[in-house]
Amino acid sequence: MVVTVREIMAPTPITARPEATVREVAQIMRDEDIGSVLIADDDRLLGLITDRDLVVRTLAVGAGAETPVREACSEQVHSVGPDADVVEAAEVMRNHAVRRLPVVENGRAVGVLSLGDIAVLGAPASVLGGISGAMPNT
Repeated sequence: MVVTVREIMAPTPITARPEATVREVAQIMRDEDIGSVLIADDDRLLGLITDRDLVVRTLAVGAGAETPVREACSEQVHSVGPDADVVEAAEVMRNHAVRRLPVVENGRAVGVLSLGDIAVLGAPASVLGGISGAMPNT
């Protein structure tokens, strides 16, 4: 049986505008208990920023909390459609070495698929599936 991305993705992507500051995006991540935020301008996906990007692309290079997020986000964003097969989506993730994949329909972000979503689907009792499916400890 084919499982589509729509069936396991996080259906409400959290977005920020490109002029938002790194501090604002970090606060969104904290408040929403997520590790990535899509960067969009009027529903047009421009990039993606992860908690790791905040550290590596801002703090580690001496940039401040008021740095616009557009300067720290990944601009080359790979995505899939919601009706794509999860196996195809996993292949995109593997080929591009990404752990989170925006789900785009008609040019607009409609969800986010994470490596954890796939792990829980494939083997919920595995170590990765168990970690991914567990309640956060924050």
